[in-house]
Amino acid sequence: MVDAADATAILAELVAFDTTSRESNLEFIEYVEERLARVGASSTRVASADGRKANLFATLGPMVAGGVVLSGHTDVVPVDGQPWTTDPWTLTRRGDRLYARGACDMKGFLALALAAVPEAMSGRLARPVHLAFSYDEEVGCLGAPAMIAELARHLPPPSAVIVGEPTGMEVVGGHKGITSYEIVVRGHEAHSSLPHLGVSANMEAVGLMRELTDLAMRLEEEGDPESPFHPPHATLTIGQIAGGTAVNILARECRFVFDLRCPPGQDPNAIIAPFLARCAAVDRSLRARFSEAGVIATRRSSTPSFAAEADGPAERLARRLAGDNGPRRAVAYAAEAGQFQQAGFAAVICGPGSIEQAHQPDEYIDTAQMERGAAFMRRMLDALTG
Repeated sequence: MVDAADATAILAELVAFDTTSRESNLEFIEYVEERLARVGASSTRVASADGRKANLFATLGPMVAGGVVLSGHTDVVPVDGQPWTTDPWTLTRRGDRLYARGACDMKGFLALALAAVPEAMSGRLARPVHLAFSYDEEVGCLGAPAMIAELARHLPPPSAVIVGEPTGMEVVGGHKGITSYEIVVRGHEAHSSLPHLGVSANMEAVGLMRELTDLAMRLEEEGDPESPFHPPHATLTIGQIAGGTAVNILARECRFVFDLRCPPGQDPNAIIAPFLARCAAVDRSLRARFSEAGVIATRRSSTPSFAAEADGPAERLARRLAGDNGPRRAVAYAAEAGQFQQAGFAAVICGPGSIEQAHQPDEYIDTAQMERGAAFMRRMLDALTG
């Protein structure tokens, strides 16, 4: 029987691993492999190109069609500079809250999935549970595609993929996609009193950022008020800017990073194409003046949106397991559900905790959410028995 107390004990072990996206997650993966091996379950790694990280998937129960994939990411966001009042790598209970980095996003769900492993391996299942744990979700859903490709090649078709992002154990049927770019503007240094003798990368970058700001405003104006997303329109924000050496030197280089988040049905490549054409034009102009100057635009990530599957099998199942009869829901953040959908899997998002707690100092998950998550897992195993 899946028990919330057991899942909480597992959660305490999971959060002790610093799986910030910049770090390796291999110790975490080894821990999961060892837990699975103890009950006779084998697992498969799908390593990153440099071997520093890995996805993991495993099948619990018979290797037949119609199973359920429990999908979650192992990485967490940094704690750098955040005013934590507890140790972010130690699960700390205060009243009905469990504090730690990743407790909510999304090791709480992973702990619940692992708590279900012994019963899933007991021999009573008619259809399997598949675990699918990824890396680098927080930096653009970079790890999951290789794992999803392996799942599609090697597993009997599952009936549903449940991506356990924090939704308060309510079923979410859609999310926005995210495309992010790094723009590097290179200028030519000169004394700031003689700007005609050089090019300020900062000044050129400001012009490009102005175009992105205008684009963001246009996207807001064009938003569909009937959209289930909040905000209803595609959004564009510039998240990082760095450039310049000193106040009296024309900047040699300026870098900035932006992301574009689009609801299903909007093509991010088409939206951003005019801006990239502008970057190319500025690049040609700067190179004509100084050979080392120019603009380089590099796409960092491209995660597809997740479109609602009207009366889809994943949503029907998840609603039944969660006891959710509420309205259809969609979220503005990006997740791996769109990648599963793109590969032909029926998917849904449903997991414990609130997205409002994700990425915050003193991140926490309520014990009531762990209880609801444990009940969800019990019902899932019962559903796979018949």
